[in-house]
Amino acid sequence: MLTDRFLRLTGTSGLILLACLAAAAIYVPVANQFIPETSAFHVSTASVVVFGKYLCFAMLALSIDLVWGYCGILSLGHGAFFALGGYAMGMHLMREIGPRGVYGNPVLPDFMVFLNWQELPWYWYGFDQFWFALLMVVAVPGLLAFVFGYLAFRSRVTGVYLSIITQAMTFALMLAFFRNEMGFGGNNGLTDFKDVLGFNLQADSTRIGLYLLSVATLAAAFLVCRAIVLSRLGKVLIAVRDAESRTRFIGYRVEHYKLFVFTVSAMMAGVAGALYVPQVGIINPGEFAPANSIEAVVWVAVGGRGTLVGAVIGGIGVNLGKSYFTGALPEIWLFALGGLFVVVTLFMPKGILGLLSRWRRKKAPAETEARTAAEAEERA
Repeated sequence: MLTDRFLRLTGTSGLILLACLAAAAIYVPVANQFIPETSAFHVSTASVVVFGKYLCFAMLALSIDLVWGYCGILSLGHGAFFALGGYAMGMHLMREIGPRGVYGNPVLPDFMVFLNWQELPWYWYGFDQFWFALLMVVAVPGLLAFVFGYLAFRSRVTGVYLSIITQAMTFALMLAFFRNEMGFGGNNGLTDFKDVLGFNLQADSTRIGLYLLSVATLAAAFLVCRAIVLSRLGKVLIAVRDAESRTRFIGYRVEHYKLFVFTVSAMMAGVAGALYVPQVGIINPGEFAPANSIEAVVWVAVGGRGTLVGAVIGGIGVNLGKSYFTGALPEIWLFALGGLFVVVTLFMPKGILGLLSRWRRKKAPAETEARTAAEAEERA
């Protein structure tokens, strides 16, 4: 019975995704630690970091698909929630450095000493504790999303107007975090992290551990999203997406449903940002750039909006392509990315997963006809 429930929760495509994640969780560490570097099957430590980063991007895409694909909220500001989660983790990692910094100050991070700060700002208190940092990773993006969503959804701001406002939000945050007096490192951001929970961030074992944690968190986020969209709440969200006015007319408080899913999505994006920072070793205001949020929407569109699995495929696949094009075609890779989005919009409106589903539906009748013909020949 538990197996049946799990299969209903994941679906066939979800089960394949989880199997692929499990295979990646086994293969990558084994290939990194036990296969010789001279082998073509060896996975370098640098590649482990890159794969872990892609998993964080896939989680960000998943959070966007939850609100866009199932509730019709096109957010062009989810990069802000991703960056806020990253800054919350970065603040903890900076406090972890202690007297090992360049200036040897046991309390103030190096950039504060350099800028002649005399004491730690009040909003840095508590970040020396890992549990507090984890709480802030979900609380800060969640609170911002709740306040923003409450004001926007109560005023019934929808469509392109809501998208523009979300983009304005992340742009405003980017400008604010660029200022040195904000106390977040200004243009340079937070970097030069040493360790997390006593584990050296430069050690191979720590990098593999963060990679495995990213795999597990992505799988858990996918299951949470599936549980939401398959519940009665999810049915209402789909109704809001397809006919918001009609859903409101029959008595549902639409703004409450939208606010809930928007807040949960922001918290998920914050967790993705928190996992991203210790793996790449830096967080700066550039992560708030509106272009990052727009690019994340492209991942969802390419993979397949409203599928969850497609969002993960898009988040990983597009970034793999981006890594290839930035090396092979460094001057025109942005045009390649834009061309990909145009092609998907015109010829694959439901993304890669939608294209595969359509091909499978076309193939099924042909197989049925062939089987019927074969049975007829046997009877004759």
